[in-house]
Amino acid sequence: MGIYSFMIIGLTGSFAAGKREVARYLVEEKGFTHFSARQLITEEIEKRGLPVNRDTMTETANDLRANGGPTYLYEQLIAKAAAEKGDAVVESIRAIAEAEYTQAEGGVVIGVDADSALRYERAVSRGSETDQVSFEKWREQELAEQNPDDPTKQDIFGALKKSDYLIQNDGSLEELHEQIEKILSDFE
Repeated sequence: MGIYSFMIIGLTGSFAAGKREVARYLVEEKGFTHFSARQLITEEIEKRGLPVNRDTMTETANDLRANGGPTYLYEQLIAKAAAEKGDAVVESIRAIAEAEYTQAEGGVVIGVDADSALRYERAVSRGSETDQVSFEKWREQELAEQNPDDPTKQDIFGALKKSDYLIQNDGSLEELHEQIEKILSDFE
């Protein structure tokens, strides 16, 4: 535990690596409360009257960081988590500054990754409107989220490198759950 009497886990990772499943497991099996950057960004996109797709998600998140500071999104989410005063999972860290902010606030950052072809299959099968693109476009979008020289832009692979723990999610759900349990055992 960090500066709080409860645990805050920030999730980061590549597209469709399994962050949502890690969050679901923590909520349903461990009683964590879930806070979503995606939801926060989607609400802002809808306020702006823009279509909800991966490109506008990235553009809007980058704009919020440019205007509010590199950690703006996570300041909002960590504050909400702290106000709940219970174990929380905050999804999804997309920038190095967000990972570092989460850690500075006493949180633990868990990264999730998997093979890119497997991740694309997962993305398409989940049916999200942001993932209804070709594999080439999907990879282009993912690579466009690498901005190591600008802290106001997304850098998912940079954030992944800042993780306190890394889950390689190329196997079954049971294997993923075992990896989560192993990480949690460090805090018992």
